[in-house]
Amino acid sequence: MNHQQLQLADLARLVQGECVGQCDLQLRGLASLEHATSQDLAFVNADKYLDHALHSQAGALIVTAELQAQLTTHQNFIVVANPYLAFAILTHVFEKKQTQRGVENTAQIHPSAVIAEDVYIGHYVVVGANCVVGANTVIQSHVQLDEGVRVGNDCFIDAHVTLTGETAVGHRVRIHANTVVGSEGFGFAPYQGKWHRIAQLGSVRIADDVRIGSNCSVDRGALDDTILEQGVIIDNLVQVAHNVKIGAHTAIAAKTAIAGSTTIGKNCIIGGGTAISGHLNIADNVTLTGMSMVTNNISAAGKYSSGIGLFENQKWKRTVVRLRQLADVPLTQVIKRLDHMQSQIESIESTFKLRK
Repeated sequence: MNHQQLQLADLARLVQGECVGQCDLQLRGLASLEHATSQDLAFVNADKYLDHALHSQAGALIVTAELQAQLTTHQNFIVVANPYLAFAILTHVFEKKQTQRGVENTAQIHPSAVIAEDVYIGHYVVVGANCVVGANTVIQSHVQLDEGVRVGNDCFIDAHVTLTGETAVGHRVRIHANTVVGSEGFGFAPYQGKWHRIAQLGSVRIADDVRIGSNCSVDRGALDDTILEQGVIIDNLVQVAHNVKIGAHTAIAAKTAIAGSTTIGKNCIIGGGTAISGHLNIADNVTLTGMSMVTNNISAAGKYSSGIGLFENQKWKRTVVRLRQLADVPLTQVIKRLDHMQSQIESIESTFKLRK
């Protein structure tokens, strides 16, 4: 965290909020409600946090007008329509930024590479032939850009990232440590008991404002490109196979695996640990809850889940036994039994009504 101090009024202007109370109050940073001091700014996003806010030592709070009226123990506020969004914006104010520019003497840059003047290229970076690195981009140590890779302006490429397969990266993209983009897709043709490797001839295209976490793998396409559209955000430990297309502003949580040639729509939310089979189409505005297993196309927006939630162990064992028993009974028999039970219930209800 930066140790600069900013006035409450200045912070309020940055988020187009209303400053209430001591507007010249000096604040050193953001903090949680529980750990904030009189020099910190915290935010309150919902009624369920009111009790924490009432007892918080924060010097000022980011709140809605409705929440402000209930926080009688505080005097200093930034009043906005969306406190969480305001908090997100202000994190960039207090973020410690990479200000150093230049190329470290241990970096190896091919003479044909085109490098903007105001970049930072860290120690032991390797930039291959015909690469392009745009203005104000930061490339941390031990990054490898293979031949023909293009990186746009204002990007951040963290340590030990590999960009290969003539990957094209847009502007304001963040790729975090140990991620590999453009590696060979998992393509093999079976013949006479052996697997015959298929050379991957496509690439990866990453649009503007994409974020990829650490330890991810985004494979190049077999023929067509793997595509991440604008504003896609990907958590750590995610596998994106060859020829996958991910629509704009879709969010993917950790440990998700997406098999090849699947298309995911725009504004989707994919929960952690989800597995998506290959050659599927998922519509726009779909939410998949954590640990979902997707084996068929999803053609309509909505929220989808699969799997069984956590049980106490003995209950889980009994549930599994019942599921197995159910699987052994033909569906038509199950329906007939349910219809019979329904008829019995209706008969009993009619008898009670007659007795009354």
